[in-house]
Amino acid sequence: MPDAGLLAALREIAPGGAGIGWADPRAEYALMPGEVLPGAVPARMREFAAGRTAARTALAGIGLAPLAIGQGADRAPVWPAGVAGSITHSRSQCLAVVMSAQLCRGIGIDLEEDTPLEPALWPDILRPEEQAGITGAQAKAVFCAKEAAFKAQYAVSRTLYGFDGMRVEMEGDRFAAVFMRSVPPFAIGDRISGRILRAGGHVLTLASL
Repeated sequence: MPDAGLLAALREIAPGGAGIGWADPRAEYALMPGEVLPGAVPARMREFAAGRTAARTALAGIGLAPLAIGQGADRAPVWPAGVAGSITHSRSQCLAVVMSAQLCRGIGIDLEEDTPLEPALWPDILRPEEQAGITGAQAKAVFCAKEAAFKAQYAVSRTLYGFDGMRVEMEGDRFAAVFMRSVPPFAIGDRISGRILRAGGHVLTLASL
C-alpha cells in the first residue's frame, strides 16, 4: 500500500499542474509493448515495471491516456512528446511525477531511505565545503537534492557529470543546486531550485526548471 504521508509530501512539493503516481516496486505489474529491459534480474524488472506503472498514473493525472514509456540508450525514460517527467524508487515505494513541457523544461525527483549517508561515501558525493559541520542525515539530504537536480537538468542538457558539478545550499525545506561547472546551456553559478521533505521513513526531493 502507498504510504499516505509520502504521497502527501509529494503532492505538497510538486509544482501546480503536475501529475503524480505511485507503485510498489516489490509487486508484479504488466509492461506495455516497447517497454523492455534486456538482461535485468527479476527484482530490477519489478522496479522497472513499477516505475512505468507509477508514470502512467501520473500521466493520467494530467489527462493523458496510458502510453508505453521506453528506455533510451542513456537509460533515461523516454517520455511522450510535450511531457517532462521523473521516476524514483526505494525498496518499498516507487514514485513518478510528470508535467506538461509548456509548464516545465525539466523535473526531477529522488527518494531515499531516511538513514545517514555513510561517511565513506562523503568524499564521492559532497564537495569539501559541503562536508563542514554536517550530520549524516544532512549529508543524505544533500545527496538526495543533487540527484533530483541532476535529473531536472538532464532533460535539458543531456549531459552526465559528477556530484562535484553542483553545490547544494539548504534553507529549511528548500534548496538550491548551484552549478560549479559549465553544463550548456547552464553556466557556472546557475541555480536549480527544489524542495525537500521527510516522510514515511524517506527523504524526498523535487527540483524543477
